Amino acid sequence: MEFSSKLLENAVYEMSQLPGIGKRTALRLVLHLLKRPAEQTVNLSQALLNLKDSIKFCKSCHNISDTDICEICANPKRDKTVVCVVEDVRDVMAIENTGQYKGLYHVLGGKISPMEGIGPQDLNIHSLVGKAKRGEIKELIFALSSTMEGDTTNFYIYKQLEGLEIATSTIARGIAVGDELEYADEVTLGRSILNRIPFEGSLKAN
Repeated sequence: MEFSSKLLENAVYEMSQLPGIGKRTALRLVLHLLKRPAEQTVNLSQALLNLKDSIKFCKSCHNISDTDICEICANPKRDKTVVCVVEDVRDVMAIENTGQYKGLYHVLGGKISPMEGIGPQDLNIHSLVGKAKRGEIKELIFALSSTMEGDTTNFYIYKQLEGLEIATSTIARGIAVGDELEYADEVTLGRSILNRIPFEGSLKAN
C-alpha cells in the first residue's frame, strides 16, 4: 500500500495494530478522523490516554474498574458467596448483560495454554484459591469457553480446591464447544448460567 504522506502512513500503521483491523480498514478509519473536527480526535486521544494512565484492576476480582474495588464487588445486593470464574472482562460484561446472575466474579486474565507458554502462575488463580481457603466462597461457577484450554484451566482450579467444602459447577453446554462467551446471545448465556451443572458431572460427560 503506497502512501502520499508519511504522517498518514504512520497513523494507518498504528491503527492496524488493533485486533481485527487490517491496513484497508485502518486507512478508512484514519481518513474518517481527518474529516471530523479536530476536537473529536483530541477527545478520542485524551480518552485513550486517560484509560491507559488511570484504569485500575479490582483488588478483589481483577475486573477493570475506576476504583480499587469495582462496583460489582462493592454492591451489597450481590451474593458474595457465589463466584463466577471467567477468562477476561469481556465475559463479565457478557454475563452481566443477561441480568440472570447476582453473584461475584473472578477474572483469571487468560487460560492455561502450554502451547502459548501460559501456565497457572501467569493467571489470577492464586488469589482465587486464597478466597476459597478463607471460606469466602460457597459455590464456584466455571464459565470459561468450552475449549481444551478452558477445560484444562477448569480442571486445574478444581484440583486446587480438593478438600474444601465448596460446590463447583459449570455453565450448561448451551454454549457450543469452542465458542467464546462474548459472542453468545444473552438468552442462551443466561440460561446456561441458570441451568449450570455440577462440575463433577461435566467431567464424566467428557
